[in-house]
Amino acid sequence: MTLYPKLIMDALATVVYPGTKKNLVEEGMVADNLHIDGMNVEFSLIFPRETDPFLKSTVKAAEAAIHYYISNDVNVTIATEFKSAPRPEVGKLLPQVKNIVAVSSGKGGVGKSTVSANLAIALARLGYKVGLLDTDIFGPSMPKMFGVEDARPYAVEKEGRQLIEPIEKYGVKLLSIGFFVNPKTATLWRGGMATSALKQLIADADWGELDYFILDTPPGTSDIHLTLLQTLAITGAVIVSTPQKVALADARKGIDMYTNDKVNVPILGLVENMAWFTPAELPENKYYIFGKDGCKDLAKEMGIPLLAQIPVVQSICENGDNGTPAALDETSVTGQSFLSLAQSVVTVVNRRNKEQEPTKIVKIKK
Repeated sequence: MTLYPKLIMDALATVVYPGTKKNLVEEGMVADNLHIDGMNVEFSLIFPRETDPFLKSTVKAAEAAIHYYISNDVNVTIATEFKSAPRPEVGKLLPQVKNIVAVSSGKGGVGKSTVSANLAIALARLGYKVGLLDTDIFGPSMPKMFGVEDARPYAVEKEGRQLIEPIEKYGVKLLSIGFFVNPKTATLWRGGMATSALKQLIADADWGELDYFILDTPPGTSDIHLTLLQTLAITGAVIVSTPQKVALADARKGIDMYTNDKVNVPILGLVENMAWFTPAELPENKYYIFGKDGCKDLAKEMGIPLLAQIPVVQSICENGDNGTPAALDETSVTGQSFLSLAQSVVTVVNRRNKEQEPTKIVKIKK
């Protein structure tokens, strides 16, 4: 049997690259270095980047296609090349980002994502350049809260790299794994897959110049938090809690995660969410349905600022569900609360940067 280039290229044309749904030849992924020596075939496949999730499976599929369409006796050697420049190393990922603020909570259901979304929008309305990353890989909520569930980020070529372009709305650059998965099905990923996806949203995105990069973190303490601490130098953390004792107990755990000796991320302050209930028809009335001043007392006890007390009103839920967060309406009670929170965050971040050393990235110990 005699091998010739067209025979090989025809076989490779049957292999579809999952990243673009085009075949390898059509996509221009077969390098111009095809070498045939008897029954030995050598060539390279060109991928967009070293971290391409389809690399191994595509190489195997190319080898299998040659064996299937030509002969099992062909000895195939496939090398890999990459279009894009390598990802910057940890510590140099976001050179144009001035402040990274993690919004965190010890438990779920305290309104952390609501606070994150409204804080980001309020900062943008104050004139700052703001990015917001939804780091909750298993329960992303930002696409819905911003009313961009159908948005699909695209890639841009920048400095030799293919970068994800964040979605922009309300003056905020936004990315979430929710843009890339089916919102109607659960994300069943192992920890390594989740952290890899998170790193891509951070390192392989065109965040550009930002004054504030807000991280909406998942509840509790997990692999996701550790990945963030090992990838980014977080300026400080904002801890969200409701006033009741069980939430405050978990808030203490969240504070400890950031302030322990191995992490050393400053706590910028506490946000008491659902501080009281105010009916729309009785705007002057306050009902302390979850207890009164729990976060205020905890902040005083731990010597950290209370950044804001956010009331519960019916519109705050409706606005989140409709993709129009409360911070957009500065005349409302909640809109004013989030604007005040943003101003407080700016103040404490400026003070933190003046009085404390920059945060160091947590080193990975093997």
